[in-house]
Amino acid sequence: MADIFDVIADGTRREILQLLLRRSSEGGTGTSVSQIVLALGVSQPTVSKHLKVLREADLVSVREEGQHRYYSLSPEPLEQVDDWLVPFFVAEGDFDDIGELNVPALPVPAVRAAEGIGRAAASAKVVVQSALKRLGA
Repeated sequence: MADIFDVIADGTRREILQLLLRRSSEGGTGTSVSQIVLALGVSQPTVSKHLKVLREADLVSVREEGQHRYYSLSPEPLEQVDDWLVPFFVAEGDFDDIGELNVPALPVPAVRAAEGIGRAAASAKVVVQSALKRLGA
């Protein structure tokens, strides 16, 4: 399996992941290849190539209905990226040990909700930046 960082290094694959995230937050049950092609303005063979890489990295799942394939985001592998990035957001020397904070642990559902909110905020930022870039702003 390819390294997760290699997989998400490609801009088109990140755009596909962002699109699938938006569609899932809107309550969609999957996004077809043709919908991805239309939304991103990329050729069908290019989208299929990137979807194959994302599928092999377990970042997307596919549901087949007849000749159509519907893709959905599977964000669990991105937790590796999250785990790797977290230390960079804690200012060096702030805490020698997280135990020094004396903050009670959050219940698991609250942790998951906070992670989801953080990911959604990061995704929204990227979507806005991408839109501004396309508009030439």
